[in-house]
Amino acid sequence: MDGGQPVSGFGELLRSQRERAGMTQQCLADHATLSVRAVRDMEAGRVRRPRHETVRLVADALRLTGRARSAFEASARRQAPAEEPTAPPAPRTAIVGRERETATLARCLTGDGDRLVSVVGLGGVGKTRLALEAAWHTHRSERWPVHWVSRGDRSSLAAPAGGTGLLEAVGDRPALLVLDGADDGLDHTLLDRVLHRRPGLRVLVTTRSPLSLDGEQVVPLAPLDTPGPATAPSELADVPAVRLMLAHMRRLRPGLTLDPSDTLAIAGLCAHLDGLPRALEYAAGWTLLESPGRLTERLSAAPFGLAAPPVTHCERGDVREALDEALRSLTADQLAFVRLLSDSESDWSLEEAAAADGRSAQRCHQSLHELLCRGLLRLTPDRNSARFAVLNLVRTVCREQYGTPGLAPMPGEPLPGEPLPRTPFPAALVS
Repeated sequence: MDGGQPVSGFGELLRSQRERAGMTQQCLADHATLSVRAVRDMEAGRVRRPRHETVRLVADALRLTGRARSAFEASARRQAPAEEPTAPPAPRTAIVGRERETATLARCLTGDGDRLVSVVGLGGVGKTRLALEAAWHTHRSERWPVHWVSRGDRSSLAAPAGGTGLLEAVGDRPALLVLDGADDGLDHTLLDRVLHRRPGLRVLVTTRSPLSLDGEQVVPLAPLDTPGPATAPSELADVPAVRLMLAHMRRLRPGLTLDPSDTLAIAGLCAHLDGLPRALEYAAGWTLLESPGRLTERLSAAPFGLAAPPVTHCERGDVREALDEALRSLTADQLAFVRLLSDSESDWSLEEAAAADGRSAQRCHQSLHELLCRGLLRLTPDRNSARFAVLNLVRTVCREQYGTPGLAPMPGEPLPGEPLPRTPFPAALVS
């Protein structure tokens, strides 16, 4: 000012005026009846919005008048830009058909009590994409920082030693930590320590099975809803699984229009593939070459007979392998129960399943709860009681891998709970 170099920020302006007046920080503090620490903090920028009375005392001590005083006071009033909270990764595609699940998960994260939330389900069901959408919803609505840790980056939780790096990044304010893909191992002790030392922290985990930790809120993620026998033809395009498949098809063929027979074929294909998002995207990729009706015929004969298309937005993976892994993780009783339920294409009630299995209703209820959490069963709508059915793809794997329920294992067949050998399939759904 007045021929000097321009300065930016109130702290720099204060230091410039003080030095021009030939005053030390202690001298200015004495003349303004302030502490020397207050002067230091203002000059260092640690005080973003100094009080009006403090600014007046400092201006008087510096003997500022006219335009110099007006500029000094205006600089103190100027709001420093608010620090933007850390954002999660930017999604690359829109989320389709998960509006209800997104709202439910966001409420779990921001509500009272649930500080550890696990989204559980099959590989390829869309856990990561749902977590990303809920994280962005929380970031925007609550202004919380979001710390996203992907599979393979888990070491950052413990860096430096004891997780202090994460603790310092989170601070004491409310924040969200997302641990995506916790199937490859998670340090439960470290997670407990982080939750204990940061009471404002919420943790969202995506995993194929529950962590079984104290206070864990498990949110099972089922495949998308598919058309049912009672779905009217005019309502097919609004069913979540059909919406997702049409969205993938229109990415490849913008402006795509379908006749009623195509829509019916797509609805049947979605039902046959259980509304599993990864399988739907793979099938949609091949509609660039084949009609929906032809694809339905091929997949009816060989559900795992389509490879991943060259262009796909989802994380590549083997659908059959994801189902095999889910079945391998079951106990012997749970696997036997799935095999029994897979023998029928109709749905079941708890009482019907217990009668067929010969076990108590309580034991069947425990097994059903675990199978639903892992995404191997689907709830079916019924006003009078809860009914459920085995996924079509799971039923196919059970029949091809294990044969008829209740029979002794054939020579070379694994016992329940043992790893499943891979059966060769033509161009299995692989990347």
